[in-house]
Amino acid sequence: MRNYGSHAPKMYSYSDLKKITSSFSHKIGQGGFGQVYKGNLPDGHAVAVKVLTETNGDGEEYINEVASISRTSHVNIVGLLGFCYQGNRRALIYEYVSNGSLDKFLNSGPSSTTCTLEWTTLYSIAVGTARGLEYLHRGCNTRIVHFDIKPHNILLDEDFCPKISDFGLSRLCERKESILSMLGARGTAGYIAPEVFSRAFGHVSHKSDVYSYGMLVLEMVGVRNNVNMNQTSEVYFPNWIYEHLELGKDLSLQGIMNEEDEELARKMILVGLWCIQTKPSDRPAIEKAVEMLEGSLHSLQVPPKPVLFSPTRSILESFTSTSTSTSERRFVSGANIASE
Repeated sequence: MRNYGSHAPKMYSYSDLKKITSSFSHKIGQGGFGQVYKGNLPDGHAVAVKVLTETNGDGEEYINEVASISRTSHVNIVGLLGFCYQGNRRALIYEYVSNGSLDKFLNSGPSSTTCTLEWTTLYSIAVGTARGLEYLHRGCNTRIVHFDIKPHNILLDEDFCPKISDFGLSRLCERKESILSMLGARGTAGYIAPEVFSRAFGHVSHKSDVYSYGMLVLEMVGVRNNVNMNQTSEVYFPNWIYEHLELGKDLSLQGIMNEEDEELARKMILVGLWCIQTKPSDRPAIEKAVEMLEGSLHSLQVPPKPVLFSPTRSILESFTSTSTSTSERRFVSGANIASE
């Protein structure tokens, strides 16, 4: 950590953490690597303390997360204030984000049955999240690929400004190198890009985050919840969207109050569909996705239907199949949209 100079977060002892969290009395969440508690620093600053699951390893994931977050500073990235590394006791101290994670505001959230956010707010969250990813991909001294973009990892402050959290799966690569080497599948089922499972679909890179972002945006729109599925599988609802768009059917989205809401929803759907193209090279870079979201709806075309999504196959079979070919359909704007 000493190599990071002024960017280095403060180191705390485990006894400090007990004081900060009142002996871990207020649990506010749980992630893939540990439990999260609310606490207060001595100056009264509210924080979220992520206590990582104790391991006997060398703490590679932990050190990776500390190093990557300590290099970041952006309004759409959760701030890291400190850390603890005392034997097998490891923790991260983040800024406290008062409205919690995005998933609780979505239809598919564990504690909610209806989306309580207005479309203008959902749109702002989509744009802010994309800007946060753009910073990770292009704005840092070292390019950061998150690998686990999903509603649970998008935190919302008191003004519903989104902040990307949980860099436990981050992998760093030098700015000159955009292709990453993966030792195993990372991320959360339903948001993982196909190339993470099989190189037959392309190389793993920052475009893998773009795929996850596209799935996130489509879930924010709420179309997943309008699909009547007999079994849980992420391959159904993108197919359902395409069928409704091609036939001009109503997507039956909730909360549409006026033409502006309708335009924002359709724009988010189209951008989401571009981002989940099967081939990484067909997806827009995240900065292009921002441009598409903030641009005119009339300039957006319906992208080719990703052949990866087939309701006759399980998601794992689709992701690992080497016989699946990519779509040959192209639109005139496709090359520009997928450009770096």
